[in-house]
Amino acid sequence: MTTVDATPGESASTQETALIGPLAGDPSIFGLASFIAGSVALGLALVGVVPAGVLGAPLAIILAATALGLLMATAWCAILGQSAVAAVFGIFGTFWLSYAVLVLGLDHNWFAITVTAVLATVRLFLLTWLIIIVMLTLATLRLPSAFTGVFALVDLALLLLLLAFEQTSAAGVPSSGLLKAGGYVVLVFAALGVYLFFSASQAGTGGKPLPLGRPLMR
Repeated sequence: MTTVDATPGESASTQETALIGPLAGDPSIFGLASFIAGSVALGLALVGVVPAGVLGAPLAIILAATALGLLMATAWCAILGQSAVAAVFGIFGTFWLSYAVLVLGLDHNWFAITVTAVLATVRLFLLTWLIIIVMLTLATLRLPSAFTGVFALVDLALLLLLLAFEQTSAAGVPSSGLLKAGGYVVLVFAALGVYLFFSASQAGTGGKPLPLGRPLMR
């Protein structure tokens, strides 16, 4: 992802030559690792590793590792002039940060949201981010298809979670089956993130990156 923002007449080798010194490098190695950590934590929480309803269980990882790590990677990309990669990391960084704020805010009543409005608030959160990530998916079809696969799986996970909260019981409990299905999808895109991490790490340590698939749009 390091040469996505090259101008039409600029080669990758020219960019690599220009990027020397402390600002050189590939931020995606760090960014992907941060993304994977939060995804694994959330996925495991959703599939039942922790008791149902314990929304704060993965927050330490999501807030202090994933959100912070992705925003640091965003700043690193921006400094290198990698605007497209910075946008991807920035969007996901703010997604994870807003998730943490949502859970903490609901648990501690920061936003004065009544009990009857909690479910509608969660649906609003999920629908908003589903729209944003679908937008990101469609706007980045020129990236290798492995990245499109990750974004599409994130879309699917958000849709399943939204449907889970749409099918809430009279007792206010979302559909456990859809929540678990969403959790398994989260773990799948975390696994695909691991593949991307290994590809970036191979390239960063002097080897060849792994095949990432042809872009769906040229």
